[in-house]
Amino acid sequence: MSILVIAEHDNEELKDATARAVSAAAAIGGDIHILVAGKGCKSVAETAAKLDGVAKVLLCDNDLYAHRLAEPLALLISGLMTDYDVAVAPASTSAKNVMPRVAALLDVMQVSDILSVESADTFLHPIYAGNAIQTVQATDAKKIITVRTTAFPAAGGGGSATIENVAAADDPGLSTFVGEELSRSDRPELVSAKIIVSGGRGVASGENFTKYIEPVADRLGAAIGASRAAVDAGYMSNDYQVGQTGKVVAPELYVAVGISGAIQHLAGMKDSKVIVAINKDEEAPIFQVADYGLVADLFQAMPELAEELAKVTS
Repeated sequence: MSILVIAEHDNEELKDATARAVSAAAAIGGDIHILVAGKGCKSVAETAAKLDGVAKVLLCDNDLYAHRLAEPLALLISGLMTDYDVAVAPASTSAKNVMPRVAALLDVMQVSDILSVESADTFLHPIYAGNAIQTVQATDAKKIITVRTTAFPAAGGGGSATIENVAAADDPGLSTFVGEELSRSDRPELVSAKIIVSGGRGVASGENFTKYIEPVADRLGAAIGASRAAVDAGYMSNDYQVGQTGKVVAPELYVAVGISGAIQHLAGMKDSKVIVAINKDEEAPIFQVADYGLVADLFQAMPELAEELAKVTS
């Protein structure tokens, strides 16, 4: 069996999600190749070639893929699939845009967001906001799979795969790049952070995120997250949303502040190693999944926590 892993990158850096997708591919079993499509991304291909278990890296360096537009990239992948049995990609925002198009072009079903590999054609993935786990057997000759990367360890280094240049596919002419506005932060990336401090509707305003959430996050070297309720209320931007319709995370420590614990939010963070909840409502559902819970007013508890952390981190 031959497997094509679609690399997640920004033309400069290979994302950790790719190494986790490689682990999922290894569990399926077979020769593993990685596709790096972008512009000026040779260094990304060189990094991918060092991942353990990878036999070959396909490098497609072309202006057409500079911004990873879904339609051109999907056409490239579907064309390459004549030589592969399985395509695997991290279940990222980008892959959720690209991989369904690949499946449609190949006229096969997609198996989304897998949590584990039971066999070469059988997988587990969550349904009903993670409240049930479904077993899916894919019988299509070509399998299109996206991976919940928090469920798989990252593949190690030490590999020495060959790098092969591949030609770009035709431009379908369905979309053009106009511009982008990227958020910049000195904090760890949310999906790969080891510690996350998240705020919910109870934080009450964006100013309170700055006043109460950020000082604790700064002391812990943590990323900041937010529930959908906080994002919808305008307290934080969509980039910070954790949950079923946001980002799925599994840090070593997740601190949920003023978050009630709706199932959509729990679906995005319940795999965290240690969960700490701070909420004044002792009946809040978040306490059912928390390892440690503090029933308290966050506006009193968070400054006290920041003060105590300052004593041990300064």
